[in-house]
Amino acid sequence: MQHALDLARQALWLTSPNPRVGCVITAADGTVLGQGHTQRAGGPHAEIMALRDAAERGRSVQGATAWVTLEPCAHQGRTSPCCDALATAGIGRVVAAMTDPNPQVAGQGMARLAAAGVQTETLAPGSDIALQARELNVGFFSRMERGLPWVRLKVAASLDGQTALPNGQSQWITSPQARADGHAWRARACAILTGIGTVLEDDPQLNVRGLEVPRQPHLVVVDSRLDMPLTAQLLDTQGAGEHARQIWVYTATSEQADKRAALTARGVTVIDCPGSGGKVDLAGMLRDLARREINELHVEAGHKLNGSFIREDLVDELLVYLAPQLLGPGQGMAFLPALTTLSDSVKLAFHDAQRIGPDLRLLLRRA
Repeated sequence: MQHALDLARQALWLTSPNPRVGCVITAADGTVLGQGHTQRAGGPHAEIMALRDAAERGRSVQGATAWVTLEPCAHQGRTSPCCDALATAGIGRVVAAMTDPNPQVAGQGMARLAAAGVQTETLAPGSDIALQARELNVGFFSRMERGLPWVRLKVAASLDGQTALPNGQSQWITSPQARADGHAWRARACAILTGIGTVLEDDPQLNVRGLEVPRQPHLVVVDSRLDMPLTAQLLDTQGAGEHARQIWVYTATSEQADKRAALTARGVTVIDCPGSGGKVDLAGMLRDLARREINELHVEAGHKLNGSFIREDLVDELLVYLAPQLLGPGQGMAFLPALTTLSDSVKLAFHDAQRIGPDLRLLLRRA
């Protein structure tokens, strides 16, 4: 099963919006007969890849055991049910790391295998392997269980918590190694989100660079007044073809008809999502993104939008890169209201800490 997990990790940047799944088929003596991981959405799942691998090796899987990191699917989606394919192939036993949270599966895959005479086993939810498998697909579980993407807010700051100087200069506080690592985190996300302030100040591309990736994450811009300039670099990052990058602009204004038409003509989807005070309804936007099959949402925004996400309790995870330097007064990580008591602070727990070049990478979640 650990080997199946390693295979699933190879699909980290590939399978969105499907979960990252690995499968290993073994004989009674432990010999690996076939293996594989889920391919790009619309392509074969891990179980099919493992069956194909065994066939190409000329090995029979009759009575073999399939070790899979997520319950085989039981519904007709972009592909046919994997549980039926395993049973038809003559697999004798299926061990799954965890039950699929998709309501269209949710135990039905294992039930159909059992009904076909296949022995089935699902690991205990608290087991190390099951926890690793869930962690690998934390966004998929979030979307299926909560109807929300997993929101990861990324910040690059100095040791005293400044993300930019008072004049807005921020390139570069952290090292090239930290920036490259940040692109790897972008690559695993279904979409990258920023605010119009960042677009106007930095004119970023907000895509994955420096890595060979099979797809670019979609792009989300929070733009209450529809101030998006038609010359913005990010409008030129869509690509073409079936897996082109989508750009979604969420706005709170019903005006700017000409700008809306011009953006639409550039292939941008403008989405009305008004909240209070002329702002975008961030919670409503997240629910809409889940409906658009966004599992992991990677936020790279300014301190004002960061503060809004945190104040509204919409952040699941903070990805913080700290550079070993002090900048003094500047722009902080997030614009939050002044507190009068420490008990009102936003309490976090360290999930992971690693050195990345000269910098420190912290992964934090709500305590």
